[in-house]
Amino acid sequence: MISVRDVSRHFGRLPAVRGISFDVRQGEIVGLLGPNGAGKTTTLRMLAGYLRPSAGRVFIDGVDGYDGEEDVRNRVGYLPENTPLYGEMRVREYLVFRGRLKGMARRHLRARIDAVLVACDLRDRAQSMIRTLSKGYRQRVGLADCLLHEPPCLILDEPTIGLDPNQIRQVRTLIQSLAETHTILLSTHILSEAELLCDRVLIMNNGCIIAADTPMALAGLRKGGEQIVAEIAGPVDDVEAAVEQLAGVRDVQCTQQSEGWVRVRLLGPGQGKGRTQLFRLACMQGWELRELHAEQQHLEDVFAALTEGAGEVEHA
Repeated sequence: MISVRDVSRHFGRLPAVRGISFDVRQGEIVGLLGPNGAGKTTTLRMLAGYLRPSAGRVFIDGVDGYDGEEDVRNRVGYLPENTPLYGEMRVREYLVFRGRLKGMARRHLRARIDAVLVACDLRDRAQSMIRTLSKGYRQRVGLADCLLHEPPCLILDEPTIGLDPNQIRQVRTLIQSLAETHTILLSTHILSEAELLCDRVLIMNNGCIIAADTPMALAGLRKGGEQIVAEIAGPVDDVEAAVEQLAGVRDVQCTQQSEGWVRVRLLGPGQGKGRTQLFRLACMQGWELRELHAEQQHLEDVFAALTEGAGEVEHA
């Protein structure tokens, strides 16, 4: 549905996007992640036809975004980060206005407005002034606008930004329901949201895509394999010095607990090797061991490792 080939975008001498390539298959929800300034919004604007690439090509549903800008916009529903709504309009009035701007025939537009009001759960707000709506409902109006012309592809820039937890859940449920009939590319800073919503994620940094895979696969990307936690009874300095000497162990943190116990956190070899080494060390030293387990890594771990240099990764 979306094909990006060697796309770059410069603003003057500043490279915002640097030769990226990726595909989004029909029916997927793909998350675009990255720190502020990574190039996410610029990328989404190019896909939506609001910016032209400085180099490279974009294809939406087989249509070349450079040669067929109007066709691309007909195939895309774009929700920008800050939805530009007219507060003095009523919800239905605004959707009529937007549909006419998109060139929709009046009879077809009436039917589509009724359909999107149902899809976005806005039927009881159709006559409400937009300025009286909560931010969550305003996001729903923006999504309703995206869906008016029945685009096969939705591009959503931070669709849950600024919402409270209940509103986030409501918008997330709405996006999941839309995925049944649309291909969705969205950007977000909420990594747990990407893990819940997305079939795949793309991580951007400094204008480049540095990793792309499923959230589960990326969560296991860091070298070292396992975050290990243990509690050992022994002198804290001796424990820390001994653990740091274990093969493949890094990022050792030892904290003194009550009654002579030391809490140890470390990044160790995968496949249980780090835990085995730690168990053997405690036995050899005669230290009691009352806790030893591996913590599951999350997308947040690999995101930090890739974008902040907090740890090595196996590939990018």
